[in-house]
Amino acid sequence: MQLRTKLIIILILISGNIFAQIAPKYSNEFLAIGVGGRALGMGNSVVAGVNDVTGIYWNPAGILNNERSFEIGGMHSEYFAGIAKYDFIGGTYKVDGNSAIGLSMIRFGVDDIPNTLDLIDSDGNIRYDRISSFSVADYAFLFSYARKSPIEGLNYGANIKLIRRKAGEFGGAWGFGFDVGTQYYMGNWRFGLMARDITSTFNAWSFNTETFEDVFLETGNEIPENGLELTLPKLLVGAGYVFIVKEKFSAYPELGFDLSFDGKRNTVISSDPISIDPHLGVEFGYNNLVFLRAGVGNFQNIPEFDNTQSLSWQPNLGVGVHFRGLKIDYAFTDIGDQSIAQYSHVFSLSYRFDLKTKNPSL
Repeated sequence: MQLRTKLIIILILISGNIFAQIAPKYSNEFLAIGVGGRALGMGNSVVAGVNDVTGIYWNPAGILNNERSFEIGGMHSEYFAGIAKYDFIGGTYKVDGNSAIGLSMIRFGVDDIPNTLDLIDSDGNIRYDRISSFSVADYAFLFSYARKSPIEGLNYGANIKLIRRKAGEFGGAWGFGFDVGTQYYMGNWRFGLMARDITSTFNAWSFNTETFEDVFLETGNEIPENGLELTLPKLLVGAGYVFIVKEKFSAYPELGFDLSFDGKRNTVISSDPISIDPHLGVEFGYNNLVFLRAGVGNFQNIPEFDNTQSLSWQPNLGVGVHFRGLKIDYAFTDIGDQSIAQYSHVFSLSYRFDLKTKNPSL
């Protein structure tokens, strides 16, 4: 048990130091999972069409296209048989017909990890009463602003991101970054662009070495040093079209591409320094009340034992019910275990309502 705890701490703490020395290809990856049952059910293909509280994450320009002046919402999902928990909570407010603001928090964490560093006392006795627990969690606080441009149908927005990464009492990091996004509505067409970590996001790691230094030295483990972790920019683009089928039926397909600039990744289009990850989603609606969604993405080439490669992909399904201002969305990801990603049940809930404003158009 003591060895397992040491390995967990080593992996968590040393990673900050490693990322300070090499290109941090997977820095702040908890912010790449996605939020909202609608988005995850559509394979993350919502950058162009998002218009609710989850737009804070997907594209801050979209919060201005909300039908109501105020919305609050949240999401909960679990990974790895419930070991890791991923949560989102946020709210948006339309200041007037031309601008909107938003605030949200994202947490991805593993709780109740046994700390057995003090399992054996100075006399060599095993003391189970000396076992404690700690949490490893990543937090992101996003402050959003969106505004209409003089061009009809064009909105733009930005996020200020504050990152907090915490590994119990052993160490942690503070980070800071920016996102910018835009949406353009032209008739039934929807276009979106989101530049995540546009100026690169910096995480400054510091370690409380006095909490584990003696054990690490005794067991021959390397003591991590304070360092800087860098998250390079990523570009998300999408385009969709609203089809009106008869009077009460609608369909909205959206195609998206995620472009990363941190070197070769295991994506369909992989090169150095740009890799492209495509994904596609569709939403069928009835009377703006009930929605059925499907999406596919996360395409990867998986090496086999016979030196061949197979294509892995992640299918998703989702449903939604929107009644008056209440929205309940559910997504089931990785149906049939087609990809190496873990399947997950995702639930999100939000409520929209109007507040009294000076702008009669609201």
